[in-house]
Amino acid sequence: MVYVTGDTHGDLTRFKDPQMKKLRKGDTLIICGDFGFIWNGSKQERSALRKLAAKDFTIAFIDGCHENFDILESYPTETWNGGMARVIAPNLIHLMRGQIYTIEGKRIFTFGGGHSQDLEFRSDTDWWEREQPTHEEIMEAVDNLEKHGNSVDYVITHEPPASVKDCLGVDVFERIEVHALFEEIIKSCTYQKWFFGKCHIDKNIPVKFYALFNNVTPLK
Repeated sequence: MVYVTGDTHGDLTRFKDPQMKKLRKGDTLIICGDFGFIWNGSKQERSALRKLAAKDFTIAFIDGCHENFDILESYPTETWNGGMARVIAPNLIHLMRGQIYTIEGKRIFTFGGGHSQDLEFRSDTDWWEREQPTHEEIMEAVDNLEKHGNSVDYVITHEPPASVKDCLGVDVFERIEVHALFEEIIKSCTYQKWFFGKCHIDKNIPVKFYALFNNVTPLK
């Protein structure tokens, strides 16, 4: 089975939540950004990563707005389930922007990154410009979608589409280039469900959009 959940922000107690008990050996858990366990390289953080690496299911995450991109990008990239990824540990995978992976027979498009709403309160040492997707990453996403006939089974992003933000009344004045890509995906691509994590709520926005935070939801 493949499950998806919202931002974890380096909180190991999230993996003790009763909802996590549904995960079995060989399952995959996808986190919708702000993984947060790759932040400062501390002894405590390394211990947490070892505990996650000891799980008997795969933890795959897209990046969000609260990641240390200097550390994250130090891991080498390789092909994983059809897309480029960073392998932190054999069962701990960073799903990169604009990639399409085939997991349990389903095609999953991923796109991390976004805009920090708390940017003005963060210093140069805990904010990275690379949180915002580049034009090159967006064009790679367009190319990869075209190669798959603009058809995937699921879309997983950190930011929601701008139209969904407007519907939720969340962060309505902030627009970055990737929002134009997301609106184009809504119009031009076929997909069953779209999951995102940034808003820190658990809510279904009919008919295809799912904001996730604490819920651990099966893809199908």
